[in-house]
Amino acid sequence: MTLPRTLELLADLIAFETVSADSNLEMISYLTERLEALGARCIVTRDKTGTKANVFATIGPDQPGGILLSGHTDVVPVADQDWTTDPFKLAESDGKLYGRGTCDMKGFIAAAVAFGETLDVGKLTQPLHFAFTYDEEVGCLGAQTLVDDLSERGIVPDIAIIGEPTEMRVIEGHKGCFECTTRFTGLEGHSSAPDDGVNAAEYAARYISKLLELRHILKSRAPADSRFEPPWTTVNIGQISGGVAHNVIASKAEVLWEMRPVQASDADLVKKTLADYVEHSLLPEMQAVHSDSNITQEAIAEVEGLEPMEENAARDLVAELTGANGTGVVAFATEAGLFQKLGVHAIVCGPGSIAQAHKADEFLEIEQLDMCCRMLTRLGHRLTR
Repeated sequence: MTLPRTLELLADLIAFETVSADSNLEMISYLTERLEALGARCIVTRDKTGTKANVFATIGPDQPGGILLSGHTDVVPVADQDWTTDPFKLAESDGKLYGRGTCDMKGFIAAAVAFGETLDVGKLTQPLHFAFTYDEEVGCLGAQTLVDDLSERGIVPDIAIIGEPTEMRVIEGHKGCFECTTRFTGLEGHSSAPDDGVNAAEYAARYISKLLELRHILKSRAPADSRFEPPWTTVNIGQISGGVAHNVIASKAEVLWEMRPVQASDADLVKKTLADYVEHSLLPEMQAVHSDSNITQEAIAEVEGLEPMEENAARDLVAELTGANGTGVVAFATEAGLFQKLGVHAIVCGPGSIAQAHKADEFLEIEQLDMCCRMLTRLGHRLTR
C-alpha cells in the first residue's frame, strides 16, 4: 500500500512554504532527490529570477511517448486567513488532512512520488514522466516554460494526468483564462479645451465598448455541444481607473479585464479584433493630437483551455483506472490545456475538492487520497510487464 508513504511525503511537502510570491527551490530540490533515488533522469529549469524552478523527470525506457503525472508546487497565501491549525504543518482530524496545499495540490504530488517508489523501473514498458511546476496559481507560468522546453527537446508524452482536485472525477475540459491589463497614455489639459488634449479615459471607454461588442458576438459563437456553464466564452471588465479630477483631461487610464474562452478560436478572435481596433482606429486618433500617446497591453496570465476531444487516450485510460462511468468539465483553469497544445492527450483527475482550495483550513479527505493511490497502483499494473 502506498498510502502510508504518501502521508509521510505529504507532511514533508506541506512544510515547504511555497506561496507563489516566494521561492519553491527547496521543494524542487527535495522532489528531485526523491526522483533521482528512483533512477529518474531529471531536468530542472529555472525562471529568469533563478528563484523558481520546474522539475521534469523520467523513469523507464528511453523512448518517445509515455505517461505524464503533473502537478504544481506553489500554493496561495495564508495571510489574513483564520486558520485553526498551522497551515504549514500537516494535521489529521476526523479523516481529513489539514494544511495549505493538501488538496491543491501537494496530495497528488505526494501520491505520484510514492507510486514511483513502488515500481520496478526495469519492468516498465514505456516511460513514466513526472512534471512539478512553479507559479500555476499566478498564470501557469512554470508550465508554459516547461512546455516550451519539452517542445524544444522533442519530448511529447502520449498521455498527461494533471492531478488538480476533482474528487477523482475524470475532467476532460475546462475553459481558458486570459487576464489582461490595457493601459492608455494621452495628453492632459484643461477640461474647457477637450480638443487640445488626448483623454485617456475616453479612449479606455471606447476600448471597453469594443470588448462588450465582442461579448455579444461570443455568445453567438457558443458550440452547439458545449457542456460549459455558461456555454460561451465570457468577457469581464474587472477594474477601470484613470484621471485625477473633474476638470482635468485624463492623461492616464487603465482597464483590467479577462476572458474565459471555450475554444481557442474565440481567444484568437478577441485578440485580433482588439489589436486591429487599437492599430487602425484608437491609436491614429490619439497620435494625431499627441504623437507620444500610446496604448499598451500586458498579459497577466494566459492559461490555455482544455478542449474536450472526440478521441482522448488519457480520458479513456483514467476512466478505466477509476471505474468512472462518465466525464465532466469544470470552470476553473489548469495546466492541462498547455500540455494539450503540445500534442499530448490530457485530462484532469486528482484527490480532493476544489471547494476546499484557497480557503482557511484547507483539507483533503484521506479517503480521497487513498482513491488516488489505488488509481496509480492500477496504472502501475498497466505499465509493467
